[in-house]
Amino acid sequence: MGFARVTEDLSEDERKRRLEQLEQRIAAARQELEPKPRVDKTADQAQLAWRMVIELVTGLLIGFGMGYGLDSLFGTMPVFLVLFTLLGLAAGIRTMMRSAQEAQTTQAAERAAGEDERD
Repeated sequence: MGFARVTEDLSEDERKRRLEQLEQRIAAARQELEPKPRVDKTADQAQLAWRMVIELVTGLLIGFGMGYGLDSLFGTMPVFLVLFTLLGLAAGIRTMMRSAQEAQTTQAAERAAGEDERD
């Protein structure tokens, strides 16, 4: 008794009903395997805040280090130190703003996906 023989004995309506049942079972199994959405949004926001602080401080420290190194090399103590510290600050702020824009884009996409699911 092969598969072809079993399907030949079924009417068209019975085949459609069985196919719908199978699709429902597959959808239920896929839904069980999907990862659950993160409920803790404050952890994501705290992580983003720390990332921004680290980016800002890193820019400052790199600029300070480069300025101090160039001042030591050329013997012009405060000139390059101040210049590169300000450039490091600007680079840190720029990187921080890029991270904020990335987070905003991600939140907008999540919000849009949530609205699509409700429709």
